[in-house]
Amino acid sequence: MSKINVLVVEDESIVSKDIQHSLKKLGYNVVGASATAEKAIEMAISENPDVVLMDIMLKGKMNGIEAAEQIRLNSSIPVIFLTAYADESTLSKAKITEPYGYILKPFKEIDLHTTIEMAIYKHGKEQEVLKERDLLFSLVENKDSKQTGYVFVKSNSKLVKLKNEDIYYIEALKDYVVIHSQDTRYTIHSTMKDMDVKMGNEEFVRVHRSFIVRLDKIATIEYPNLTLENIDKLIPIGGSYREDLNNKIKLV
Repeated sequence: MSKINVLVVEDESIVSKDIQHSLKKLGYNVVGASATAEKAIEMAISENPDVVLMDIMLKGKMNGIEAAEQIRLNSSIPVIFLTAYADESTLSKAKITEPYGYILKPFKEIDLHTTIEMAIYKHGKEQEVLKERDLLFSLVENKDSKQTGYVFVKSNSKLVKLKNEDIYYIEALKDYVVIHSQDTRYTIHSTMKDMDVKMGNEEFVRVHRSFIVRLDKIATIEYPNLTLENIDKLIPIGGSYREDLNNKIKLV
């Protein structure tokens, strides 16, 4: 596993060197050190560290809070504040920049280690959520393009591509819905109304308040039930959905 890269921003030379020494002792890689906010912003861009340790009270025109805000606007690098000040005013200003940690001086190496590890973990989880969101947005934007015929379902913290043709039926289960293929089932947090819209009405039909089935998977219809190909499952047909089903199946 690669080492975590850390950028240290501290205007007291002795304190900065002490922090760097502690970081190296803990197994981290120090990619650079800055004594000013302006330099910190430049190094955050050029070095692209995994995390920034930022002293709040820096000498110069900008303080650490302002530097952290600029870093947040230009990148997704997590920032941890280092400070000897714990007053309410400082905390309120610091919170606006959405820091990933806040370490009070003087601190122990265990505090440094714990805060960095938690920040890296939290940041990683947030990036996973963003990637998932971007992928879902992309799917929505392309829903009318040639990229049709499949959906993505969340399974064990990852998105799994599921072809529409492999879906047999969708079943309501309290606050969740279960998507059934021949051999697998996926439970997701959604509603039947949302699934009805997402799956469309060309390949799928809602036959009951708790069931949506794929049309070409229907094997037999004997009201008030139907069966599906290759699956031992009796699906009920609701009275209010019967007409829509009749309109969609091909009778000869």
